[in-house]
Amino acid sequence: MNKRLLGSIVAGAMAALLALPALAALQPGAAAPDFTATASQAGKDFTFSLKQALAKGPVVVYFYPAAYTTGCDIEAHTFSTHKAEFTKAGATIIGVSANSIATLNKFSADPKYCAGKFAVASDPHGKIAGLYGLKMIPPQKGVTNVLGQPVTHGFFPRTTFVIDREGKIVKVLSTEADHISPAQHVTDSLAIVEKLQAGKAL
Repeated sequence: MNKRLLGSIVAGAMAALLALPALAALQPGAAAPDFTATASQAGKDFTFSLKQALAKGPVVVYFYPAAYTTGCDIEAHTFSTHKAEFTKAGATIIGVSANSIATLNKFSADPKYCAGKFAVASDPHGKIAGLYGLKMIPPQKGVTNVLGQPVTHGFFPRTTFVIDREGKIVKVLSTEADHISPAQHVTDSLAIVEKLQAGKAL
């Protein structure tokens, strides 16, 4: 099976999964739930702390369905290419999925995806996602990633939370609700943290 056909099959499966009902995500104005998680950056795992990240500035927490699937790969690559701009705005990026840390060690280091530029965290039981009002969609039979491997873990709806340094959610971006592309999650969240840095109204 060629990569284009495989990508189309995965994209169709992911669209069907994300059309399933989810819990109501936390909304702007809410306090962002604190969390720690096992994460990976540049192939090395460590403990990510939201509290520690917020001490440095705004944080973009983005939940995504699965590493090595078409939309998520685009989103990770786009975050990596804009990482310098997020850093200039004082913002930290953390991706969260139900992938194992072993998978994320590879994904985080791969130059085609995260490229070692930001961290991705493992939330295999959906506990962190649940704090943010996101429901894990159960594993689906027959879903494979772009590597041709079966995806055996659950999925989170593609949702991005922009959190200011005081720990308040200032923007929620949802593919399900807003019908925005994976890349737009990146560019929209970048525009928001740049406004925060400039002290402009959102």
